[in-house]
Amino acid sequence: MKYLVRDTIFAIGDDYWIEDEHGRPAFLVDGKALRLRDTLEIKDPDGRVLITLREKLFGLRDAMTIERDGETLAAIRRKRLSLLRNHYRVALIEGTELDVSGRILDREFAVEYEGELLAHISRRWLTLRDTYGVDVVREDADAALLIAVAVCVIRMAEKERDGG
Repeated sequence: MKYLVRDTIFAIGDDYWIEDEHGRPAFLVDGKALRLRDTLEIKDPDGRVLITLREKLFGLRDAMTIERDGETLAAIRRKRLSLLRNHYRVALIEGTELDVSGRILDREFAVEYEGELLAHISRRWLTLRDTYGVDVVREDADAALLIAVAVCVIRMAEKERDGG
């Protein structure tokens, strides 16, 4: 299933719908939750909070956490940086790790678990400006979590690029 995500998601103080590939509302991003440090909620169409994204500062290493039901679900940190590709590690609380790598600032990257593709993030198959797609490859994957991972790593890469 493909989802359409507006690229300026953190810059907007309003609510925003993430739509599925058929144009149906799939997740509501609650922009009212923005605080001194970045906080964002992803809700289902009935308004239930599915995921909360929070920026954390660990010394010099920037990180974000993903929470569900008030409990930390995952922490995202930059793994390594090369000239062309960003690489992030998503450490899920139960011990699983997801790898995120690709050209994050270009919105061309993948989320994988032990080499298996879970989601592909791309602008290539979209004509809408300032929008990227999250293609959740596995039917049993947690779409809200994968969208949250994409939003987090893009936010972190942009902050690194902008120097803070």
